[in-house]
Amino acid sequence: MKIKKKIVLAYSGGLDTSIILKWLQENYKAEVIAYTADIGQYINKKKIIQNAKKMGVKKIIIKDLKDIFVKDYIYPMLRAHAVYEGNYLLGTSIARPLIAKDQIRVAKKYKAYAVSHGATGKGNDQVRFELGYHYFGPKIKIIAPWRIWKLNSRSDLIKYAKKNNINIPKDKKGTTPFSIDDNLFHTSTEGKILENPKNSAPEYIFQRTKSPEKSPNKGIYLTIGFKNSNPVSINGKRLSPSKLLNKLNMLAGSHGIGRVDLVENRFIGIKSRGVYETPGGTLLLNAHRAIESVTLDKETMHKKDNIMSRYAELIYNGYWYSKERYKLQKIVDLKRNKVNGLIKIKLYKGNITILSRKTNSSAYSIKKVSFEENKTFNRQNVERFINFHKKKLK
Repeated sequence: MKIKKKIVLAYSGGLDTSIILKWLQENYKAEVIAYTADIGQYINKKKIIQNAKKMGVKKIIIKDLKDIFVKDYIYPMLRAHAVYEGNYLLGTSIARPLIAKDQIRVAKKYKAYAVSHGATGKGNDQVRFELGYHYFGPKIKIIAPWRIWKLNSRSDLIKYAKKNNINIPKDKKGTTPFSIDDNLFHTSTEGKILENPKNSAPEYIFQRTKSPEKSPNKGIYLTIGFKNSNPVSINGKRLSPSKLLNKLNMLAGSHGIGRVDLVENRFIGIKSRGVYETPGGTLLLNAHRAIESVTLDKETMHKKDNIMSRYAELIYNGYWYSKERYKLQKIVDLKRNKVNGLIKIKLYKGNITILSRKTNSSAYSIKKVSFEENKTFNRQNVERFINFHKKKLK
């Protein structure tokens, strides 16, 4: 008996990937393995399994990668303070390399000849997935349906779904939903009325943040503990990476923190408008900058700032596994062992206020900075310092 070829599909259980699953079965006469990476997105395991089984899938894999995602992907990125084009905290970008890596692991385990994804032909994710696939499985075939099939629009997909009895989800307004990506770090919403930048984002699209107007009238206070430049505790309680981020998401989101409405420059040359919610990540970015301000020297901090833009661009463009990103990470982490301590924060109606910084580091000297007279600072040295830099103006 001839053994059927196998394809591993990155499968969410939603409309797009359900259509892709059926399309792969029809056009490649292969066994499709449905693979779902659990990286903290809203996930209905029962629905995923039911939908896949309904289409004859025998092998359904749902892999819990939440702690790996936060510890090995989000935390290194946060240590670099990576922000793309001044606003985007890279929530979708940082997830794709991990999914691609584990999808290739599954493909190798089950001797699949190909992998497939649901990223559109106009987006960045196709690049991110496929660079990851190539890095870990250069000999494995990549099938990108959006670039080769004849379904050219959302309406084409819906017709195909109806024809093949595939469930079509509805949003709160009873129409087909926005394009949404979510994971433990963020939620992004794109498409529909958001495609026109003159339209304001409707309040009902926000999923994990309250508007500042509707957030509590009383602020809350948090203390975040850092060790080796990573957050390890909230209010003295040590938590796993995924539980810590999840807790901060709930606290920050309930106080209106983490919303961004932006127009970004995609890697492939198209401008796109999206609404992003990154409550816990926004909080951690501010807290990490605060702990570094009292633990790292000026040269190290400025060196990190100088490379941040390039580091963020590499992640955005799908180059997480590149030699250049690894090289920049070494600069980011050069003195991470010195970044230890506690940051006390107040959250109130969309605002993050740093209240105090506590560390045993000697980088900050009260004696040197004090306005009181002391013998540790030579004022004549300052005059020589200024005179030296005057010469550089000529």
